[in-house]
Amino acid sequence: MGRLFGTDGVRGVAGRDLTAELAMDLSVAAAHVLGDAGAFSADDGRSGSSPGRPVAVVGRDPRASGEFLEAAVVAGLASSGVDVLRLGVLPTPAVAYLTTALGADMGVMISASHNPAPDNGIKFLTRGGYKLPDAVENEIERRLGEKWDRPVGAAVGRVRDAYGEADRYVSHVLSTLPGRLDGLDVVLDCAHGAAHVVAPEALIRAGAKVETIGARPDGLNINAGVGSTHLDKLRQVVVARGADVGIAYDGDADRCLAVTHTGEVVDGDQIMAVLALAMHAEGRLPGDTVVATVMSNLGFKLAMREAGITVVETAVGDRYVLEAMREGGYTLGGEQSGHVIMLDHATTGDGLLTSLHLLAAVAREGRSLADLASAMTRLPQVLVNVRGVDRAKGSVDAVPELAAAVAEAEGELGDTGRVLIRPSGTEPMIRVMVEAASAEQAERVAERLADVVRTVCV
Repeated sequence: MGRLFGTDGVRGVAGRDLTAELAMDLSVAAAHVLGDAGAFSADDGRSGSSPGRPVAVVGRDPRASGEFLEAAVVAGLASSGVDVLRLGVLPTPAVAYLTTALGADMGVMISASHNPAPDNGIKFLTRGGYKLPDAVENEIERRLGEKWDRPVGAAVGRVRDAYGEADRYVSHVLSTLPGRLDGLDVVLDCAHGAAHVVAPEALIRAGAKVETIGARPDGLNINAGVGSTHLDKLRQVVVARGADVGIAYDGDADRCLAVTHTGEVVDGDQIMAVLALAMHAEGRLPGDTVVATVMSNLGFKLAMREAGITVVETAVGDRYVLEAMREGGYTLGGEQSGHVIMLDHATTGDGLLTSLHLLAAVAREGRSLADLASAMTRLPQVLVNVRGVDRAKGSVDAVPELAAAVAEAEGELGDTGRVLIRPSGTEPMIRVMVEAASAEQAERVAERLADVVRTVCV
């Protein structure tokens, strides 16, 4: 069996890959591993805890399968002697925040993010609301199905609903705002997902005028033609309404993208640029540094360099961004996809938090989002996925012919472009990404390099 944990928890088609039995077993193993790691402690007055017993918070997105998976996760935890606070439907960052705010020893989020409704996933959070490191995930896998002494009687965990804690999260994100959003007309696309209640409530409380789409989940329509991976409907509504800004979340609302009043998409790089420049101007950007992945647009890096801001690069994945931020003491980082981490206020990407601060910048500056986002020129970017090749040969240093082709391409592109070739982490595929001054040049160079990959990486 391959590794269960992927880049963001355990995912699969619910009921087939991700079964109730697996969800229960994972929860039991997670309770044992985190307990062995010293994450659990005696009662210290935490909400819902019993003397000497650990506490877990559990949240989910609105998928129909989340109902049976939640039941299985709660059963696994309680049968392991863990008290459970059931949060109901909430965004991933809300679960992360409440793990800390409620003094819980662990958090569990049941969601498959931007994936379609038949998929689901389980991700565990440590005390403090952080995602698990690889070593802990590996240990949970190793201990799946092991024999253990089951608590009985008063030693079993107790379960109670804590749906009202959603307001604690909304109040938290609002408390981070430097100013109100009065006068802003915003269209929110909630992806029929986990933010369909908390996001409109937060923006209205902050003073914005809000219209929603994708805010009527039925368990089966999450991400279906709406949300941050399907922006066409949001663009149409923003333009038709004459709204100032459109905001789109994904299914678990740990990311967001934006749309200007003219319907132009503002991606994660541009959102980070707006936030970084504002924080830099106010002296709130530690080390004058922002953290981004290797896939961030070159235009972002050029804009940051011009503003005197250093960009630290990581591998693709918000967990790697977070690692670099914590190691360097930085407070802003993220990905082009819209995962933005504001470490002063959250331990994970938080779409609602990000959107509130983006809108606050618009309100404070009295300028349109299009104007603010123009501080960064997004260079044309072409990505070619070369399938059916040996991804082990995707390292440029390991294949001389590929290294020579890349060097030639970089010479042609000069300072206004770049090349990135990297193997897929899960498929027999090598990704070729090229940025250039024009879309035509980017396409031409990318296809030329893809032909080299097809020839030498077999």
